[in-house]
Amino acid sequence: MAQIALFTITSLFLLSSASHHTPHPFHKIYAFGDSYTDTGNTNSTNGPSIFKYVSSPPYGRTFFHHPTNRYSDGRLVIDFIAQSLSLPFLPPYLNTNADTSMGVNFAVAGSTAIRHRFFVKNNLTLNTTPQSLQTQLHWFNKYLEAEGCEGNDSTTGQCRAAINEALFWVGEIGANDYGYILGSSVSGSTVQRLAIKSVTGFLRALLTKGAKYIVVQGLPTTGCIPVVLYLSPEDGRDDIGCLATANKQSYAHNALLQSQLQILRKQFPQSVIVYADYWNAYHTIMKCPAKYGFAERFMACCGAGGAPYNFQLFNACGSPSSSSCSDPNRYINWDGAHLTEAMYKVVSELFVNGSFTHPPFEDLLIRKKKETGMY
Repeated sequence: MAQIALFTITSLFLLSSASHHTPHPFHKIYAFGDSYTDTGNTNSTNGPSIFKYVSSPPYGRTFFHHPTNRYSDGRLVIDFIAQSLSLPFLPPYLNTNADTSMGVNFAVAGSTAIRHRFFVKNNLTLNTTPQSLQTQLHWFNKYLEAEGCEGNDSTTGQCRAAINEALFWVGEIGANDYGYILGSSVSGSTVQRLAIKSVTGFLRALLTKGAKYIVVQGLPTTGCIPVVLYLSPEDGRDDIGCLATANKQSYAHNALLQSQLQILRKQFPQSVIVYADYWNAYHTIMKCPAKYGFAERFMACCGAGGAPYNFQLFNACGSPSSSSCSDPNRYINWDGAHLTEAMYKVVSELFVNGSFTHPPFEDLLIRKKKETGMY
């Protein structure tokens, strides 16, 4: 255990030291996704209604020491990625006063891969955020226009600066789509087909605009999330104690996504498209949590109700009836649906170190450094 901790501290020190002395190839990052990536495009008044206290303590307690409208106690995967590249935390797109010269975050908590009108048509609009991945693409296009880059011509100076020098990080997207159809007549296979089609179209739009470096996260092991377990019967658990059907569903979704990424790689051979395997990274941590410093796999650090999940739908984190644990670093789950900074940190390390990214994230960095004459 001590050796593992020492290794982690040493690797982080080396990463930090390198970031201060070695120029990094990317000048900016564009991020997309849902609440696992959103750094402030929603707040207590317009985000998912269950987590309506995101703008209040104890959210943000660990790193920022105040709420930042991140659905966690601190930093997210995208924050750690930005830090590893010596770039500042990405401002949310809707913060019109922010400095966006080194990147923008378009992710929206509650966002779906499928367009919002699909859920309206099927009477599934309860607690459904109106923004979808298409909304995020629309915002990105508006941002490019403001930068003097319009259409699909990436050869102008403004477009090269805005697109060619950027890392595109597509956080997990699609988990909400499956969540919103629970108890309805809409099938999981329908959502899978439409969600993958939407994500693929979104990626093709970015690639057509000239995006050359894209990381695409798959879905995590959704069957391990406390809110999913809370709403499910106690049977049907898999080898790590999670809801087997949900984990199989997200695994199948990811398999189809990866097949589409392979097609896009052939269609856009000049671009590097990396798949970040959130499912297997999460699963690996769940199998041996102590190895990564975790003592609680399923209980939320912040919530109400106590064991086994410390989660109640109407007493969510930040509500008067809720409380938060003394040490979030020992917990995987923060509020019953979102993860702790500690968990996001471990996941980001697994991505950056390459063992859960395909091709390795390091290969993407080497390719970019060679392009810019840095390698």
